[in-house]
Amino acid sequence: MNEYQIVSLVSLVGFLIFIASGFRSHNVGWKKGFFMAGAWAGIFAIVILFIDMVR
Repeated sequence: MNEYQIVSLVSLVGFLIFIASGFRSHNVGWKKGFFMAGAWAGIFAIVILFIDMVR
């Protein structure tokens, strides 16, 4: 593992901590959090597939 991968890993962990604290402060439960994450993943998948079809 080189220094760039370590920096990426540390920043990823930091972003996950920010997301978790945001969910916690807005009283979002696990079920709703997973639903919202799935909805965003679906939106990104649809956009990526659309861009791939246009090319």
